[in-house]
Amino acid sequence: MSSKPTLTLAKMEQLPVLPLTYSPANSDASAKKLVYSLLPEWNPANGGRGINIVKFTDGITNTLLKCIHNPPEGTSPAQAKKLADEESVLLRAYGRDTSILIDRERECASHLLLSRHNLAPPLLARFKNGLLYRFVAGRVCTVPELSQAPIWRAVAGRMGEWHGTLPTSTTPPPSPASSSSASSSEPDITLWNVLQKWISALPEATSTERERKDLLQNELENLCLGESEGGYGIMGQDGGMGFIVGHCDLLSGNVIILPETSGVVAAGSTKKVHFIDYEYSTPCERAFDIANHFAEWGGFECDFNLLPTRSTRREFIGAYLESFHQHRNCFRSTTHEAEVDSLMAEVDLFRGVPGFYWGIWALIQATISQIHFDYAGYAEIRLGEYWDWKAEMEGTRVGEMGVRERRWAME
Repeated sequence: MSSKPTLTLAKMEQLPVLPLTYSPANSDASAKKLVYSLLPEWNPANGGRGINIVKFTDGITNTLLKCIHNPPEGTSPAQAKKLADEESVLLRAYGRDTSILIDRERECASHLLLSRHNLAPPLLARFKNGLLYRFVAGRVCTVPELSQAPIWRAVAGRMGEWHGTLPTSTTPPPSPASSSSASSSEPDITLWNVLQKWISALPEATSTERERKDLLQNELENLCLGESEGGYGIMGQDGGMGFIVGHCDLLSGNVIILPETSGVVAAGSTKKVHFIDYEYSTPCERAFDIANHFAEWGGFECDFNLLPTRSTRREFIGAYLESFHQHRNCFRSTTHEAEVDSLMAEVDLFRGVPGFYWGIWALIQATISQIHFDYAGYAEIRLGEYWDWKAEMEGTRVGEMGVRERRWAME
């Protein structure tokens, strides 16, 4: 008999909630208590085979553990690996104070939505400070691999599947320009409400902090206001598609390269990928999700020389649109060049927004995180992307074009 849990994942309220907490100070013991609470038949005390725990990462905002169900005695190494991939459970424990940045209710709802559309592994249970869900077999993509054609074509196809499959919203969010109290409890939460929430959470104990907070608030309002109102007209640049459900954090570590099979694979799609970690997933303009992924080609080192040039971006967007239409049931045999041109223009317009988004995120992390990472320095680099974009938009650049903007303009 299979030892896999069989859970119905139709609604949030049907998801088991374990009244337990993961403790990093007592990692293995607390992880086992959680897993055995969900799967008592795995517990050696009940005659089960027990689990082996592998720490994948102490992530920037999470701890991730792979809880591997021990194989039966005499199992061959190959079969043991197969069973481990099929039966393992992942335990994600939230980082300290990350509720300031991440709406965990929305993350859970996003994961359930994705799993119902076969875009995420089954979510098995919640606990006080995290989630338990199924393992996805494969390996984590590296930063250099993001720029390899077989990988980025697979990413483009998967992103098109996400955006084309998931329900979308055409309801515009309340503009920060008209409401500075937007929060994640609003029913129509989008990228722009998230940004407003983050800016509202920025420290303001000193005059320097207050000045920066006011400056970023003003920039957010400029992004949301239309050009006729004196803004940049970024919000709502969605090609008439409305808001898609974006991943919003497609860095290399959240792209899993799936094992190759012996089956027939379509030309140009020799690799397949899966996206993991949905804590930042939210409705947004599709151009943001794409531009944000392009920014991640440079990795945490922000090596702008690794970003895709114009010709590569165009090929990526063509592959994305082909997948998008297939999964939106448009049944188009080809993607029109005018549509590629239009989305290219949208992504170009959004190229500075990821730096604004992650720069504000890093400013908050600098005040709350226990991770040894130079968040303050990272914030300056990412916000610098936004200021460089703004200078090009307004024609106010002084001196030579920055490395990132120069790379972006390359054919």
